[in-house]
Amino acid sequence: MAIRAKKQSPWFALLIIAAAVTLWVLDQRQAGLEEDSRPHRRKEAAAKPETRPGSNRLGQGRYEVHRGCTLAADNTNDGDSFRVLLPDGRREIFRLYFVDTPESAFKSYRNGENNHDRIREQAAYFGISPEEAVEVGKEGKRFVLGLLAKSTFTLHTEWDSPFRDRRYHAFIEVNDRGKTRWLHEVLIEKGFARLKTKPADLPDGTKADNHRRHLESLQAAARKSRMGGWGAGKTTGMR
Repeated sequence: MAIRAKKQSPWFALLIIAAAVTLWVLDQRQAGLEEDSRPHRRKEAAAKPETRPGSNRLGQGRYEVHRGCTLAADNTNDGDSFRVLLPDGRREIFRLYFVDTPESAFKSYRNGENNHDRIREQAAYFGISPEEAVEVGKEGKRFVLGLLAKSTFTLHTEWDSPFRDRRYHAFIEVNDRGKTRWLHEVLIEKGFARLKTKPADLPDGTKADNHRRHLESLQAAARKSRMGGWGAGKTTGMR
């Protein structure tokens, strides 16, 4: 005898349809949420550089401008590299573009290395002895740290750290005898630094090559007048 198939309830078919519709709606809603969230993620990625430097800064071209900076005490402060207290409370180490000041002391490090070759190189640049170069470094350090300690200053940076050592390049505006000057220019003018390290276009738009030629003219004048390292070991001495 043939077995009759059991007749299915119409409610069962309706449940299947309802479940399928529910799954489709949930799938579309999830897709919509993912689509809505994409612009938000892009905005967050673009916003990170805006929030990094702090609230008290003004943009100027590619550089971030921090006004009202002060010198922060640090035993590594030198003539061309020093720790700065930014207006937002952070303390960062900055090094100057274009210039290198002589080392202010002979140093040996824990890994067995030292800075003696560097000092000899700096001394050769000025045509003086390594010992005289260190004296120039001490004088340049005293001048820079004294100048920065006198009043607040303005710092321009794009947060580039070529050696990834959390020391960032910067241009620094200072008040030198009543005039606003770039600190690295003053160092060249006084014979406390040599032209070296990374060049860059200035915040005011001056191209790096043009500015280097200007610095070379300042250096020629300093050498002629025997300023700083150019006068060390000579009969006139340092000025």
